Amino acid sequence: MGLLALGTPLEWPDAKKAADQVRQWGIEQLLAIWRRAKGKERDVLRWGDEIEYLVVAYDHQQQKVKLSLRQADILDALAKDVALQKQGGCVPELQNIAREGEPLPTFHPEFGRFMLEATPGKPWGIGFKDLLDVEPNMKWRRTIAKEHMEPDEYPITLTTFPRLGTRDDFITPYYPPSGDRLRSQFLPDEIANPHIRFPTLAANIRARRGRKVEINVPIFKDEHTTVPFKDPTVDYDLHKWPEDDDVRNGAAKEDHIYMDAMAFGMGSCCLQITFQAKNIIEGRKLYDQLSPLGPILLALTAATPIYKGFLADTDVRWNQISRAVDDRTPEELGEKPLHNDRWRLPKSRYASNSTYISQDPRLRKEYMDPGLVVDEGIKQRLMDEGMDDLLATHFAHLFIRDPIVIFGEDLKELDLSKTDHFENLQSTNWQHMRFKPPPPDNSIGWRVEFRPMEIQITDFENAAFSVFIVLVTRAILSFDLNFYIPIPRTTENMETAHSRDAVLEEKFYFRNDPLPPRTTKAITNGHASGTTTPATLPSRPPTPTGPVEDEYSLMTIDEIINGQSSPSENSTKAFPGLIPLVESYLNSMNVDVQTRCDLARYLDLIRKRANGTYWTAAKWIRHFVRGHGEYNGDSVVNERVTYDLCKAVEEMTRCEGRSGERVGWEMFMENKGMTRKRKGESACG
Repeated sequence: MGLLALGTPLEWPDAKKAADQVRQWGIEQLLAIWRRAKGKERDVLRWGDEIEYLVVAYDHQQQKVKLSLRQADILDALAKDVALQKQGGCVPELQNIAREGEPLPTFHPEFGRFMLEATPGKPWGIGFKDLLDVEPNMKWRRTIAKEHMEPDEYPITLTTFPRLGTRDDFITPYYPPSGDRLRSQFLPDEIANPHIRFPTLAANIRARRGRKVEINVPIFKDEHTTVPFKDPTVDYDLHKWPEDDDVRNGAAKEDHIYMDAMAFGMGSCCLQITFQAKNIIEGRKLYDQLSPLGPILLALTAATPIYKGFLADTDVRWNQISRAVDDRTPEELGEKPLHNDRWRLPKSRYASNSTYISQDPRLRKEYMDPGLVVDEGIKQRLMDEGMDDLLATHFAHLFIRDPIVIFGEDLKELDLSKTDHFENLQSTNWQHMRFKPPPPDNSIGWRVEFRPMEIQITDFENAAFSVFIVLVTRAILSFDLNFYIPIPRTTENMETAHSRDAVLEEKFYFRNDPLPPRTTKAITNGHASGTTTPATLPSRPPTPTGPVEDEYSLMTIDEIINGQSSPSENSTKAFPGLIPLVESYLNSMNVDVQTRCDLARYLDLIRKRANGTYWTAAKWIRHFVRGHGEYNGDSVVNERVTYDLCKAVEEMTRCEGRSGERVGWEMFMENKGMTRKRKGESACG
């Protein structure tokens, strides 16, 4: 979640006038951080996760489920709980949090009034005990949240609510759509967090682009889907706001589900992981090396096959959020000649990465984005103060955007002890990786945020993917792995990840050989050698030569995760696989048998998700809907189907496929009759 400052927000015409001032002051604050922290060394290796929940309310008598807009009430109940107060508190926005002893998880507001964000009470360490504490902590967070909700409410971890934006009363309490801030045909302004930042963000994005955001998701064409499909929820005769002309001007595309408000994107839940590096060099390396993994983890965690009560022909959320906050004008989109704007911008401000930033000799200029847009004046200012070309280019690229929410009080005087103007731009560039400088007090180190993953239905899955990506970072640093591919290929991979069942049906560009030239690790045919010491690495990796196109190939996700049995056509070596690389790292650390067995549960989920043994949530949800007795094969996900789906998700959250009905077993087990002994076995199995 971004900044939650208080003040008087400027409407877009005034914010536009102040944009250059905010950009300039933001760069000066960045330079102040740079001077203080560029030599910061030996920070503790830590990391943290963020889980986001949808709060749903059931009407069991009517067999309906709605989104509950009681975020503020739930946070207030958490903050006022005397027992939780005695343990230090858990709502930092409403109380001072004590950090002594074993802290409680913390809960935070999010964009939607139906959402909650939860994080661990303190950062995780890199020790293996911490890795095994993640899942119990995630379960604890959900339990605490549920205990402070109404009896008919439950915190589910679906990416989106299946009927968000339908024409019925999908929220409680009910508010009619089409308020002044969103001006949506489908959603009321009251669906967003009332903190002034959020409605201003939505209104100013709309005002800057000169029309409402335009989100069109391909419809899944089932046996009885109307062809051509024309979204029946769109009102072409609405004349309340000037932007109502959008649909009459072609905003709603044929054979697509149409949505028109920021809340359709920012009302989505995800799983995000942040790493603190020991110094800026390590942080920059992790930023680069994790970037090509983003689309792979997006496809592996696919969980979003329904929008606005219709089955979609995509499986993930990313592009929908991208379009929901796309503030580009017609000139920036290339729809009109440049006259008032400075550049044509190829991507939304919510998009895949467009820069590499590590001073790694293996980073070739051919890997960079040839269409990168940079503010050359800002880049020169940063370089004049000693920032290197790569990092200056990165920030000068982020600062091509306008600040969207500006508080008038913040324009009176530049305060270099703060980061408000810098974060105004930094926090509203929502790329799939984020490079985060230390705060002004230098209490935290240089950080890297991994942002592409979809939230998973169960805490077990969320813990598994969290632990997996942490172990991948350890393998990257221990073995000096090289995952560089050209940035445009990663951009293509992000698009590929949206395809239905991409985890099994698509191929992704990935580097053929990630290992450094000299290594003592023998990793062949998807298996680690079992040696127990890290690779012997050259002090400076050689700069690669030869055609860049020979360095990467199209691979299945199974090959990327589990390894290739034979090399790609343009390679002499089979790709070893991310899990074998992780296992080789674990071998080098002499992990005890019990810990290895516990970690193996998580790696097994990733391995079998990649090879198709276990289903993604998107595949399971689509299968559930199409097999429901009240589904008519017409792509419509009605209220009863949604109710039963949410109940099934709640049961799966508790039992992970091990209940009497084995709900969701396809996501956790190889066949319906199979049971799996799990640590902390509950009454579900």
